[in-house]
Amino acid sequence: MAESSVEIGQEIPDFTAAMTSEKTFRLSDYKGKNVVLFFYPKDNTPGCTTESIAFRDFFPQFQQTNTLIFGLSRDSLRSHEDFKAKLEMPFELISDPDEAICTLFGVIKMKNMYGKKVRGIERSTFIIDAAGQLVKEWRGVKVAEHVDEVLEFTKSLS
Repeated sequence: MAESSVEIGQEIPDFTAAMTSEKTFRLSDYKGKNVVLFFYPKDNTPGCTTESIAFRDFFPQFQQTNTLIFGLSRDSLRSHEDFKAKLEMPFELISDPDEAICTLFGVIKMKNMYGKKVRGIERSTFIIDAAGQLVKEWRGVKVAEHVDEVLEFTKSLS
């Protein structure tokens, strides 16, 4: 599918999107902090729930590395608000229904779901450093141990 238009070592173009808590995400607002953007397929599905819980549980350790966390999927804000409340997430979820951010990061893929080909988000995580540059990416993420790896990497940034 779409090629990513962002590369390691490159400054990420500023973008805005609606997010939970009636806020607007604007990348430039977070200069001076590391940003973890984790893209996941769907709210309230087993893998996405497990991954979100892991980011939630490690949230204090991420804060110690000057790192903010944002989850992102194509789900509606309403779905995100419910998912966030249910899991008591201390971070915001970004809604990308028109796939603008998904396209920027090249995470939309053709996937097999119960024998059918469907377009969807490939589970991926990106780290943008305090200067706004993409410094690390994980694509095709397997949930187990992933958040530990992300946290370890953020420790190397501080």
